Amino acid sequence: MSLHVRTWTFKRLPGLKSAAWQLLIFVLVTSISSIADAAQKGLKAEANRKVKVLLITGGHGFEQKPFFKIFNENPEIAVTFASQGKTDAAAYDRDDLLTYDVVVLYDMPKTIGETQKAKFLSLFDKGMGLVVLHHALVSYQQWPQYEKIVGGKYLTENEKVGDTVTPASSYHEGLEVPIVIVATNHPVTEGVRDFTIVDEIYAGVRVQPDVVPLFVTTHPLNRGRPMGWYRRQGKSRVVYLQLGHGPEAYENANFQRLVANSIRWTAGN
Repeated sequence: MSLHVRTWTFKRLPGLKSAAWQLLIFVLVTSISSIADAAQKGLKAEANRKVKVLLITGGHGFEQKPFFKIFNENPEIAVTFASQGKTDAAAYDRDDLLTYDVVVLYDMPKTIGETQKAKFLSLFDKGMGLVVLHHALVSYQQWPQYEKIVGGKYLTENEKVGDTVTPASSYHEGLEVPIVIVATNHPVTEGVRDFTIVDEIYAGVRVQPDVVPLFVTTHPLNRGRPMGWYRRQGKSRVVYLQLGHGPEAYENANFQRLVANSIRWTAGN
């Protein structure tokens, strides 16, 4: 958006005294200047209203260009990119971590240090939004609190607690996945109706009892199971979307809408 200020040529009105004429010119110039200042402030306010997003990747391969396009072409956000390693959560060591409105996770590191845990948990004291996508559900297999925060866990191996054994989860790529919206009046699903997407299904995911499902699938590998949900953590809103494995999913307009809605809602907008 650009601002154009017209240059005016003034002719002195007949019979108007010099002092009055000078006052009139002063008032006109001041008014034009005030309008220009207000417009510039409006432009700055518009920029400041954008949701500040920290997008964290790393620890799992993906096609960057089509995935990042989802965020770069979202006019409602200002996105900063960060990356984890496979064996650490270095993105949480950023000095500016708490300056963002929303953190989006598309990462899959195996471990996280105690200091990094504390910094991650500080997001929820501040009320920052958290959007967790696809394989980020697999992160931190040995940190139970992460499972509670995200609302579920993809188990990479059988897990035994007492006499109860929970079998490992499984993944199935390149499927046509029918999605049924169950939270039809929620801001995250606004503008999205039932649809089909070519994506990957995680079967056998453990889902926490306090999540609220957003959508499920009728695919026999995961029939009736939540594939998207939300919950609260501290002062924050948390959304998990199981969708988002590759370019065919990235380019699906419904997936893009769910991601954008999730960012807006977790930011408190």
